[in-house]
Amino acid sequence: MSAQYHRGMDHSARIFVAGHRGMVGSAIVRRLQQRGYTNLLVRTRQELDLLDQRATYGFLAEHRPDFVFIAAAKVGGILANNTYRADFIQQNLQTMLNLVHGSHLAGVERLLFLGSSCIYPKMAPQPIREESLLSGPLEETNSPYAIAKIAGITMCESYTRQHGRRYTSAMPCNLYGPGDNYDPEGSHVIPAIIRKVHHAKVRHERSVPVWGTGTPRREFLFVDDLADGCIRLMELGYDGPFVNIGSGSDVTIRELVETVMDVVGYTGSIELDTSKPDGTPRKLMDVSRMHALGWKATTSLRDGLRIAYDDFLARHM
Repeated sequence: MSAQYHRGMDHSARIFVAGHRGMVGSAIVRRLQQRGYTNLLVRTRQELDLLDQRATYGFLAEHRPDFVFIAAAKVGGILANNTYRADFIQQNLQTMLNLVHGSHLAGVERLLFLGSSCIYPKMAPQPIREESLLSGPLEETNSPYAIAKIAGITMCESYTRQHGRRYTSAMPCNLYGPGDNYDPEGSHVIPAIIRKVHHAKVRHERSVPVWGTGTPRREFLFVDDLADGCIRLMELGYDGPFVNIGSGSDVTIRELVETVMDVVGYTGSIELDTSKPDGTPRKLMDVSRMHALGWKATTSLRDGLRIAYDDFLARHM
């Protein structure tokens, strides 16, 4: 399917951001407000349970948004994904099914589904192009989550082809920034490392424990840069194939930890626990499609980590 472009978002359009209290959803809301969008629809989990089909369909039918951003998801790191495998596939599939089909029933023409770089095969050629989808086995530790996201991509493409909707998907790399999850069981790599390094500093510990060998390479994107990319897709009226959104560069886990240590002001050493899994050896995404659409990440890793650490201190200390 080739990309097409239609009229973008009007500043008075009704825009529903599902998952607005999460890190990604809150960044999308923040950037939409900064750009002058005034008619935003948001609901907390207590106000609208997206796992409830009837409630979700009813909300969409009542409010009939012009645009829908699906940032709602059950997310977590290696430990959470590998431990709660059934929860991750069931909740993410159910949320996606309710929102995509409910949007279609309500006549929503434009929708953006947020996926994850874990959709790609574990050993995909680097940098990973969108065409690598379904070309090999997934990383085992998070395959239930990945399969739910792959289903979301396919569903958006299918509703576009069969029903003429303009539903597309964006696949971000590892994200971080304000509003991140610092829960020890559910956090991703950057919040986990920020928490560990901060605690090592305040407790005057000589070293900070880090899972794995420190050699896997990861690409990280500041969440406000992602939000800008998502809004860019909607403003352009893009309804082509799904696109990668990333920084276009990667670092080793050891390099990441060293940068966090510098930002936090911790001068101890790194203690690698090689009995723990590394996960995928490398995940760097090809972001040439987004660059061709006029978007590039603008926040450096060090600057983004400073903002993230300030947010951590403000919310958790």
